[in-house]
Amino acid sequence: MSDLAYLGIADAAALIRSRKLSPVEYAGALIERVGRHDAKLNAFLRFTPEIALADAQRAETEIMAGHWRGPLHGVPYGLKDIVDYAGLPTTAHSAILKDNIAAADAFVTQKIRAAGGVFMGKLSTHEFATGGPCFDLPWPPARNPWNRDHFCGGSSSGSGAATAAGFVPMAIGSDTGGSIRNPATMCGITGMKATYGLVSRRGVFPLAWSLDHVGPLTRTVQDNAIVLNIIAGHDGSDPGSVARPAADYTGQIGRDIKGLRVGAIRHFYAGDIVADPEMGAAIDQAVEKLADLGASVREVSTTPLSQFSVCNSIILAAEAYAIHQQWLRERPQDYGAITRERFLLGAMISAAEYINATRLRAKMTAQFHRLFDDVDVVVTASSLDPACRIDDPQANEYTYARQSRAPFNITGSPAMAIPAGFSSKGLPLGLQIVAAPYHEALLYRVGAAYEAATGWTHRHPQLP
Repeated sequence: MSDLAYLGIADAAALIRSRKLSPVEYAGALIERVGRHDAKLNAFLRFTPEIALADAQRAETEIMAGHWRGPLHGVPYGLKDIVDYAGLPTTAHSAILKDNIAAADAFVTQKIRAAGGVFMGKLSTHEFATGGPCFDLPWPPARNPWNRDHFCGGSSSGSGAATAAGFVPMAIGSDTGGSIRNPATMCGITGMKATYGLVSRRGVFPLAWSLDHVGPLTRTVQDNAIVLNIIAGHDGSDPGSVARPAADYTGQIGRDIKGLRVGAIRHFYAGDIVADPEMGAAIDQAVEKLADLGASVREVSTTPLSQFSVCNSIILAAEAYAIHQQWLRERPQDYGAITRERFLLGAMISAAEYINATRLRAKMTAQFHRLFDDVDVVVTASSLDPACRIDDPQANEYTYARQSRAPFNITGSPAMAIPAGFSSKGLPLGLQIVAAPYHEALLYRVGAAYEAATGWTHRHPQLP
């Protein structure tokens, strides 16, 4: 069972296609694992074993008939509970939406279901993808599988915890200021925020329309690329969606990185803010490893982290308040305290401040993208600290702000968080790799080369 719990998507696909692994057996093993362990991790808000078994039986019947839908056929997955699955509640982990039944599938849900995925359930999130971790909501927050007393990152918290815990090999999350990459870093897995508009957000409850991204969390780089192949694509119903030719994001995986130009944005974690010593050392060692693999590495600089962070905060707060304004007037008591406080900050932002932030955004984005005239990818921190205790609100507030993910929501650039080792307390460490728009395949190439050279993804948590 432990072998099936940590079976990768690529390996599972090969076994299922050759009829060496039954989708029903696979789903049953993961259902049993969730039932045995999730009461202590709270990764799922709504666990759906009956749907999973029906999906798995359908997938198995098709395989027996010689019909294979592709690499997600018969593979279990979960959805952050801001992503619609027709007929089930989409609650956003909030009392506000506890009775909200999705009328249709989200775009990404449609894509995964059409690819033969096996739906395991809706996953925990911070309330409306912003407030958390909170203990004053209808459901408890997800916990870190490496140590349940610690924070698992957010806001795609259940997506990170479930994937790291071996409950699912893939999960869908969202990212407005780092909410895919934060749990990826905290849980020791891979999370991709692709280029803005590459993955449709239709059917995903918005936080801030100009910053929101949807993307996959997986345990390995290759698995992540496989999922992005399925969920990327133009959607005319999402005004932010871009029309681009189909691409194979796995196409460069396995190629070496000799001669690639890597720029290290070290001032984000060693100057603008000073990272925890173990996190900073892990990132520096990762940069050295890329050089050992043949990349040409040098330090580069861009806009200070503080300017990116302020710009992201203003835009996010203003756009989120516009979405929640009516509920904040009519049902303020139904929000958790942290969420209510964060959304009300948007009421204090003037039109001039919002417009000035968007102007600054355009300037910083152009400056950042000029880096790619001289480098192929940049490497920097994701989180600046390992996971703190989940029951320490001051520590959570402190560490949540100490990150360098928000710059790439501002720029819309593809950014991927991958594991970079472990702290002395056994908690995951991570780094972030960023490329020019629409260069996701290059990110996967670099990430896979680093992953293969280090072996961090071979370690898994011992569940309580």
